[in-house]
Amino acid sequence: MPFRFLKSAVLSSNVAGSLWMIAAMAAFALEDALVKQAASGLPVSEVLILFGLGGAVAFWALAAIKRETVFHRDVLSPVMKIRFAFELVGRLFYILALALTPLSSTTAILQATPIFVVLGAALFFGETVGWRRWTAILIGLVGVLIVLRPAGDSFSLLSLLAVVGMLGFSGRDLASRAAPVTLSTNVLGFYGFLTIVIAGLAFVLWEQPAFALPGQETLLALLAAVAFGVVAYSALMKAMRTGEVSTVTPFRYTRLLFGVLLGVVWFGEGIDAQMLTGCAVIVGSGLFILWRGAKVQSGSSDRAKDNPA
Repeated sequence: MPFRFLKSAVLSSNVAGSLWMIAAMAAFALEDALVKQAASGLPVSEVLILFGLGGAVAFWALAAIKRETVFHRDVLSPVMKIRFAFELVGRLFYILALALTPLSSTTAILQATPIFVVLGAALFFGETVGWRRWTAILIGLVGVLIVLRPAGDSFSLLSLLAVVGMLGFSGRDLASRAAPVTLSTNVLGFYGFLTIVIAGLAFVLWEQPAFALPGQETLLALLAAVAFGVVAYSALMKAMRTGEVSTVTPFRYTRLLFGVLLGVVWFGEGIDAQMLTGCAVIVGSGLFILWRGAKVQSGSSDRAKDNPA
């Protein structure tokens, strides 16, 4: 009876965690679409600055409500400086990709992030990755190439913006594994959005835009993007803390469905068989890597129980 109750409780938390993850991915996709919409009426650097300021203020307010210290000394730790550098690259190039390339392809390329995180964990953290996951990583890279179609007439160098952004996010996620536990979700969110402001200021030097006063529609899009961004980030943290990681994490890929749908419905983008094939390869490889990782971890845990020190 106690075992049945425990099993039911785990199942319930996994369902709740999965729903939180789906909600987070839907909110992230809407954030992307709204940022893309805003970038059609303002210089990209101005969008970065205004969007970043809005998110930073929102997370600062949330931290203040919970009486969390934003200006913590651990923010200046070496690993946080590395995280900042990767976040800067990821945020800048991903928003550039949103502004200048189709939302559907940008979202598809972003789905390769877990693949590169596993690759980085093997190369830099010494994590053991067997031949099956190495094969899945290579297949995932093929999926990215299918989406990019570098040998096709429709290939654009602008598509590489999403690739660089995805690599930046992968590095940020790897650095986050070693981030000080003293820094809360709100504090990390504050500095994440502050990084967007810095990215915007840096891009000003390149773009040299004529800043404009946002119109009502553009301003509403930016405010909505900030709101969805905060909701998405909070829902993501809730998901990761509610259910089992191995069960909840695969639902990250629902962001691809929402992103492609918004690209087609909102921006009138076309989806062809090659695009769908690349998406399927990326998602399939990522899901296999997650499944195989959970299985290996479970096997290691079982062996540890059978052979206690």
